[in-house]
Amino acid sequence: MFDIAIIGGGHAGVEAAWISSQFNLKVAIFSMPEVGLASTPCNPAIGGVGKGQVVREIDALGGLMGRLADLSAIQYRTLNESKGYAVQSTRVQVDKDLYSENAEEILTKETSIEIVKIKVEEIDFVDEIFHIKLADKNTFTAKKVVITAGTFLNGLLHTGRICEEGGRVGCKAGSGLEGFIRGLKLNPMRFKTGTPARLDINSVDFSKMTRQDSDAESINFHFKHSSRDRYVEQVACYLTRTNDETLAIIRANKESSPIFNGQIKGVGPRYCPSIEDKAFRYPDRNSHHVFVEPEGLKCNSVYPNGISSSLPKDVQKNFIHTIVGLENAEILVHGYAVEYDVIDTTELSRTLEHRLLPGLYFAGQINGTSGYEEAAGQGLVAGVNAALSITSEDKFILPREESYIGVMVEDLVTNKRDEPYRLFTARNERRLHVREDNSYVRMAKRRLSLALNQDIDTYLKSFVEQYEVLSELIGKYKYRENSENLELFKSNEWGKLTPNMTLSDLMRRSFVNPVMLLTNELKRNGIVFDERVIRSVAVSNKYHGYIERSKIDLDRVDRFEAKTINLESLMESSNISTECKQRISEIRPETFGQLKRIQGIRPATLAFVAGNFY
Repeated sequence: MFDIAIIGGGHAGVEAAWISSQFNLKVAIFSMPEVGLASTPCNPAIGGVGKGQVVREIDALGGLMGRLADLSAIQYRTLNESKGYAVQSTRVQVDKDLYSENAEEILTKETSIEIVKIKVEEIDFVDEIFHIKLADKNTFTAKKVVITAGTFLNGLLHTGRICEEGGRVGCKAGSGLEGFIRGLKLNPMRFKTGTPARLDINSVDFSKMTRQDSDAESINFHFKHSSRDRYVEQVACYLTRTNDETLAIIRANKESSPIFNGQIKGVGPRYCPSIEDKAFRYPDRNSHHVFVEPEGLKCNSVYPNGISSSLPKDVQKNFIHTIVGLENAEILVHGYAVEYDVIDTTELSRTLEHRLLPGLYFAGQINGTSGYEEAAGQGLVAGVNAALSITSEDKFILPREESYIGVMVEDLVTNKRDEPYRLFTARNERRLHVREDNSYVRMAKRRLSLALNQDIDTYLKSFVEQYEVLSELIGKYKYRENSENLELFKSNEWGKLTPNMTLSDLMRRSFVNPVMLLTNELKRNGIVFDERVIRSVAVSNKYHGYIERSKIDLDRVDRFEAKTINLESLMESSNISTECKQRISEIRPETFGQLKRIQGIRPATLAFVAGNFY
């Protein structure tokens, strides 16, 4: 018998298996035989706006995604560099084959994990034990189960009028779990995602496109990796655009698109639309970015990011050939849409455990999310909680004020989804504080509470100690008004040297780059700190005033939002409308904050609950 069984070997499944195995438990990960672990069936990229923060949080909590990304990254980019530090995010293009190979190698070497590449046909729950029946007629048992089925649950692939079963191209759908899931009254909904055609790299004319090289200054994700070492060859990506002719072809073929002719019933992601969606959502705009991104160092395919499509094959060929640089592009795999089942996540608690069947957890796209990073973050939360349910009575809940993962989980379990969920910085009320650069500081307490005593724990303790020492140092370091410092300020164009000015004061000046300034001043004085600590302290100091002002207001709200509410008494009250009671009974909020975020709850109800039921 296994302690924990993971059903699905995608990004959520890999993180759940890895983190739960660190508790000295016996873990199995069941994956489709034709699918590599942690595969990237859509764009092979990790990170991005809001998502880079999640990758660093996963790394700080002991997860794998940051490590895998660095080992497989063929291009680095820092997004939003022209904006404030709070919304800057790291994104890497990865070698899709290498990423999966690295995941397989790491998990295979972990002796407490068993990888089973056989399709799961059925799950039963008998006498407090999960029975997992496989396609080869064998049955395994487990105390806990984490389901991370991705897009494989009732998956349908659409290209024009062609519709076939599958979770992705070349892979069968994950039939067999539908009955088990429907029996849990999880009310599956249909969502849709899509992907563009893959093109032969040798048929693309890159000379007509704008070149984008890898950023040598972007900082690696994984704590054990030095800041800027690259582990594989770095390559360029290229930018081109659609045009009037491209969009004319797409609009002329609206009725042949499964998205518009009624063939697809599922809801697609608003924030990552197909080129058909763009064509009709923005009828006056014909120029859309197309980022042509290599899928690996050894494979000969490129990913034309921005033209996801499920149009018929001949239409795809015609509109692709109108794009500058793609006039003679050969299509290796045509674009397609994937329609699949997702569950009602309001039936899950904040540990991602099913409310009515303890020991069963869900993570990833089956929960209605849309990205690798969101899936991995959920997998880590589910894996930790599955392990803790065996080893202790503790629960692992990341508050939304501390992490993007916490924001995501609370959003998922608080409201029914009407479209695929995607993280971005605007979802976080405290994004000035919840940044990439201070992920280790933010996550240290949560990770160390697990008491696993591994390399990450040692690093976190050192990071936090250095952070505190350096934060104190910049407040104590003063510039005396002498000729040397007056010349220093003049030569560096730092402005006027005022009495009792500290390094902290200087770093907050609007025209000063705080990271560069602190780095150079430490070097000038022969003081050594971890580069990532320097960056975190510098940015935190820069935002200090803004953070403190917003913290006072938000803390006042958070203290009240954290109040536990008495559901039983609340449901018996005659002062709450029937409509609100119905919404509350569906979601079953645990705190006032969750109640407040339920769509459709009236202000009068909130006011009444605030005064009576917490």
